[in-house]
Amino acid sequence: MATVRLLTDDELSPEARAVFDDIRAVRQTEFVNNFWRALAHDPVTLKRTWESIKQVMGPGALDAKTKEMLYVAVSIAHGCNYCIHSHTAAARAKGMTEAEFAELIAIVGMASETNRIVTALGVEVDDEFKL
Repeated sequence: MATVRLLTDDELSPEARAVFDDIRAVRQTEFVNNFWRALAHDPVTLKRTWESIKQVMGPGALDAKTKEMLYVAVSIAHGCNYCIHSHTAAARAKGMTEAEFAELIAIVGMASETNRIVTALGVEVDDEFKL
């Protein structure tokens, strides 16, 4: 349940409307998801967040599917149900297979387990792993 009311297109400020227009243009869809609708109450944060998302998730050294899969992994680690769902959908739209998703989940689970174990044991980092 949202802690703020999700704004409709008719309720947007001119600044928020401009960001929504850009979201639609960049993503080539009329759909603007609830995350952006919640952020629309604060057009400054909305714009800053959208600009950062475009930069980080846009073209770069990693392909779009890999970026979405990384976003899913971090979202699982942070327990963000909304981001798990939205970025899993985005990764699937960018070609992630069910086998890749299953392997991603296995890796996240294994990393979480071994991270907790090594933290509990206080294992020092090997000199060979240090830059």
